Amino acid sequence: MSFLNDSVAARNGEQFGVYVAKPISPNGHAIVLLQEIFGVTQVIRKVADDYAADGYLVYAPDLFWRFEPGMELSHSKEDIKRAMSLLEKYDLSDGVSDVAATVEHIRALPDFNGKVAVAGLCMGGHLAYLSSVQSRVDAAVSYYGIGIDKSIESAGVPKCPVILHYGKKDAFLTPEALQTIQERLGTLPSVAVYVYEDADHGFYTRGSKQDVRIAHERTEAFLRQALGGVPA
Repeated sequence: MSFLNDSVAARNGEQFGVYVAKPISPNGHAIVLLQEIFGVTQVIRKVADDYAADGYLVYAPDLFWRFEPGMELSHSKEDIKRAMSLLEKYDLSDGVSDVAATVEHIRALPDFNGKVAVAGLCMGGHLAYLSSVQSRVDAAVSYYGIGIDKSIESAGVPKCPVILHYGKKDAFLTPEALQTIQERLGTLPSVAVYVYEDADHGFYTRGSKQDVRIAHERTEAFLRQALGGVPA
C-alpha cells in the first residue's frame, strides 16, 4: 500500500507521487520535504506530519519514482545495499528538477500566496542545498547533507537563506568535508551551520531527543525569520 496521496507533473510531462501533510492551523507557507535514500518512508511521513503540526503545508515528493514508484526500504542489510546502489545511479539534476516542479505545483495551488522552503535529510539534504542554488526556493534546510562540500565549486553559493545541521560523529562526513562547509558556507551571512558534538548520521530521526529538539527549534526559528509571518 502506498501512502503517497497526490501527484505532481514532472518537467517531462510524467507524474510522480507525493505525500502531502496539511496543517490544521496553516501559517500560509509550505515546505518541500526531501527523503533519505530509503524513500518516502513512515519516518519521512512523520517528519512531514510534524512540520504540518507547526503550520506548514508539506509536500514530500517520491524522488526515486524513476526507479520504482512508491518505494519504501528498511534498514535491513539487503535494503541498505539496495538503497546505496540506487544512490549511485541517481541523477541529482533529476532531483533538483523534481524539487522545482513540486515548488511550482505548490505555488499554483488556489489561494496559496506564501513562501516555499525546501528541507531534506541525507541525500535530500544535499538536494536541498542544490535547490537553494539552482531553484526558486525561499529558504533551505539541510540535515546531514552529504556531498555538499563537493558541490560548492560546481554549483555555487545559495541564493536564499540556508541552515545546515551535521553530527560531529557522522561516519559519512569527513573532518575535511565539514571544514570545507564551515569555511566556504558558514562564513556567508545567509548561511548557518550547526554541528552536534555527540550526534551521528541520521540523528534528526534516530538520535537523542535533545539533539532533535535543538535542531527542530533552530530550524523553526530559521524558517520564521526566512519566510516571515502569515501572508496577507
